[in-house]
Amino acid sequence: MPSPLSLDLRLRVLEKVDAGMSMTAASELFLVTRRTIYNWLKKRSQDGHLNPEDGYQKGHSHKIKDLLEFKKFVDLNPSRTAEEIASNWGNISKMTVWRALKKIGYSHKKKAFNTKKEAKTSGKSF
Repeated sequence: MPSPLSLDLRLRVLEKVDAGMSMTAASELFLVTRRTIYNWLKKRSQDGHLNPEDGYQKGHSHKIKDLLEFKKFVDLNPSRTAEEIASNWGNISKMTVWRALKKIGYSHKKKAFNTKKEAKTSGKSF
């Protein structure tokens, strides 16, 4: 979702519209759509202000609402895999755990056991 347009722009547009400028002329002058101007007029009449909304959720619905609580849970259970964390945390998938771990700056543990052999290298140095 794009960031909201500034309060200054909103005030200038509605000031011109209130002074008698047509919606079409104002939308062309300030490069906003007429629908946006109508929405701002409606918001001003209903709420009494033009401040942009804040505190809304960004992105898709989040299963893990409190990242600080999740971070504490992970810190208390450092040896658990993403699948184990997902089953212990609640009704979430391991992909959800991976995304949350990435948000809090942690890497995820892919397997519950160590590999017996080291990965083969091609002999090339990178």
